[in-house]
Formats: sequence, C-alpha cells, structure tokens
Amino acid sequence: MPVRPVTPDVLLTELADSIAAHRPDQRLRVAVDGAPPARPDALADGLVDPLRLRGRPVLRVRAGDFLRPASLRFEHGRADPDALWTDWLDVGGLAREVLDPLAPGGSGRVLPALWDARTDRASRAGYVDVPAGGVLLVDGSLLLGRGLAFDLTVHLAMSTAALGRHGGHYRPTNGMPSRSHRTGKRTWWCWWTTRTVPRSCTTGY
Repeated sequence: MPVRPVTPDVLLTELADSIAAHRPDQRLRVAVDGAPPARPDALADGLVDPLRLRGRPVLRVRAGDFLRPASLRFEHGRADPDALWTDWLDVGGLAREVLDPLAPGGSGRVLPALWDARTDRASRAGYVDVPAGGVLLVDGSLLLGRGLAFDLTVHLAMSTAALGRHGGHYRPTNGMPSRSHRTGKRTWWCWWTTRTVPRSCTTGY
C-alpha cells in the first residue's frame, strides 16, 4: 500500500471527502481508533464540520462513554494491560445501543452514552435518531479486532517508544488487523509523531 506524508488539514480533507462519498444514501459507522496520546478524539471532532459541510449529518459518540463499571474495570488493578483489552469497554453495550441500530434495516435510534465513568453511574443521555445518510463517528482505544460492526475505520498508530515517552501503560496489539480490514472494508492507517502531527497515511482494503 502506498504511504505518503500529509499535513493535518490534508488528512482531514481527504478523510472527509472519502467518508462523505461512501454510501451517501445510507447510514455509515466510522471508528477512529488509537491510543490516547494519538488523540483519536481530536481527529473525530475535527471531522464533524467538514462532513456536515459535505451534506452528511454527523453523530459523535465516545467509546469512553461505554466503559464498564469501575468494579469490573479495576478488578485486576488499574494498570493491567490484559484487563485494558478484556474488561474496560462494554463491547456488547456499544454494539446494542449504537452500532446495530445503524446497520442496514436498523431503527436508526441510538443511545450516545451508556455509562458515566466519572460518577461510575449510568448515563442520563436520551436516545437520538440518525437519519438516512448520517455518519456515526466513534473514537476510542482498542476498538479494532473486536468484531464491532464498523463500516470504515481510521487507525492512528504510534511507535512503542513514542507511547512510552507519554507515560502510558498501553501496549501494542501485536499488529492485529481490524476485522473490517480482514473482510475487505477500507481502513486508513495513519502514523503519528510524538507531537501528534500526522507523519504519513495510507489506505487499504
């Protein structure tokens, strides 16, 4: 796959163009995945206005609003890397309340937040309706390889050394590709410098 340097503005423009052109008459579920130092939340936020300008309604959802209760997340401590993969994200809740309703033939009725990790209580969010042609943008860490039904994925990668310099306890996923990549759906792979500036980006199927 070709790899080329891009600026942040070019990355946003090209991603927005590609996403907006994909199945314009259908709802689209897009993941923006990466360790927190890569700021997948910032990229997802940056795509909202460009997609709306291209005529696509947008709903922003954060995987951090679909965490499991603290008693489950921290059962093995706060820095256990295996627990980070297996125990933190409520995969079933994210699929049931967000992704499945936006599948072809789904109701389009989505709960944008399920759990408030700050208060460790259920969220008070209400359901929202995503119209035909709407785009869901979900940001988070370790979203790929779980069988979640995303139509398009963007993965922000940083080297192990760069992650270490940020003091995080996030470990590499051993090069595990996303399910959507394995089944022929498009994934954007973007590599970032330690200052969270995009260094290069490639697309593949």
